[in-house]
Amino acid sequence: MPNELEDPRTYFAAERTFLAWIRTGLGLMGVGFALARFGLFLREFQVKQPTGPHSTGLSVYSGVGLVALGVIVNVSAVVGHIRTVGELRSGAWTPGISRNAVILALVLALFGVSVGIYLLLLR
Repeated sequence: MPNELEDPRTYFAAERTFLAWIRTGLGLMGVGFALARFGLFLREFQVKQPTGPHSTGLSVYSGVGLVALGVIVNVSAVVGHIRTVGELRSGAWTPGISRNAVILALVLALFGVSVGIYLLLLR
């Protein structure tokens, strides 16, 4: 019976993890794009309706920031996948906490808190 690191299912698990990170990055980019486009829509609406919203720059910057974060997540996923497969091949892989997942969760939590505060200040 092959050891755990020689089992092809281990590589398939690494591939599934890699694909999940790619989906996460694409999702961030999609939400960022929609948010930025919504800001542009509000800006056009403001031109036609002078009593409309006073500022739309935040949604454009937030959207661009989320797109950039999605790109960073995808590049990090590629680097992490290559590193993980190399460790699996050499037998040096050890289980541990995913630093990328923790960092992403903290960045998104900070983004959520910031947006929440901004929305409360708009009242």
